[in-house]
Amino acid sequence: MSRGPFGVPARLGDGAIAVGIAAILLVTGLSKQHSATNSALLGYALLTAGGLALAGRRRAPVPVLAVTGLCAVGYQAAGFDVPAVAYLFAVYAAVRAGHRTITVTVSVAVLAALPLAALASGLHDIGEAFAQARGALEIAWLIAAAAAGEALRQAERRADEAERTREETARHRADEERLHIARELHDSLTHQISIIKVQAEVAVHVARKRGEQVPQALLAIQEAGREATRELRATLEALRDDGLTQPHELDDVPELVERARLTGLDASLTIEGQQQDVPAAVGRTVYRIVQESLTNIARHAGAATASVRIDCRPDTLTIRVDDDGRATPDTSPPPGVGLLGMRERVTALGGRLRAEPRGEGGFTVQAELPVDRAS
Repeated sequence: MSRGPFGVPARLGDGAIAVGIAAILLVTGLSKQHSATNSALLGYALLTAGGLALAGRRRAPVPVLAVTGLCAVGYQAAGFDVPAVAYLFAVYAAVRAGHRTITVTVSVAVLAALPLAALASGLHDIGEAFAQARGALEIAWLIAAAAAGEALRQAERRADEAERTREETARHRADEERLHIARELHDSLTHQISIIKVQAEVAVHVARKRGEQVPQALLAIQEAGREATRELRATLEALRDDGLTQPHELDDVPELVERARLTGLDASLTIEGQQQDVPAAVGRTVYRIVQESLTNIARHAGAATASVRIDCRPDTLTIRVDDDGRATPDTSPPPGVGLLGMRERVTALGGRLRAEPRGEGGFTVQAELPVDRAS
């Protein structure tokens, strides 16, 4: 909700101004001591309606301009010599919203109609000189209201342009920092990981060529080196592409589960609902949650089976990863860095994460992500 200069919600401020203007116009009309005729009652109603219409001047400035103009002409014709204060506010709001041409057009029509309405009601019997002075005064007030609206519109536009310039500057600096980080990672970490990967593959190749049994730890190092290379390459691409191309989405989860099966874990995957409606940010978070959960299962749980269930509903996406490992309610493991990272990702999207041992043994990671807010 937008707020005014004193922290008051704009809608409440507009309503208070509208009620105040309506009260001023009505009191001014009552001070003229009109009799309770039909035309007088109509005039009072138009005075009130013209003021109250200002409550919608932000949302519908042009209709409010037309309504207040008609009300001003109407109560002039009903015999109320009351200034068109509500119309001046409407002119200010319409010009501030950028409707300059239509404001000029409507104002010319209102200025032409007001003297006719006043003459028809018999208000202008003092002489032509007074009528001319009155017309000049009305034009001056209209010009002042329009000038105030235009000045504020220009000030707001300059403020918006300055804000966009600051955002573009900050984005440019962030792009430079991302490229710097990408270069540093490529020049240092990529080389070291490549050495580990190549050495592990050579060791596996030599062992198999000699007919020796390859140690399980060496195979794990080989697979970890390959995975680290893929992850680092994807990270470098994301940094260089300004986040426009992301390495992992919801569609990549089946491949992730399949790789877990290759390590000997009996992993299953169930996906329900419409995947095409899932925002990219939610898909990436789902991938990371499943990846970290399966990694923890392989490293710490000693589990034989794991199940991954993803439920895509219209407003919420739920992920649940269960295993039959060593964890029990009495031996809850302390939260590690991976679990903290998952919780941060989920919280950033406005979701909830639950990670705890199951009553029947094993561990459960469950996350709920709001789809509509993340989009």
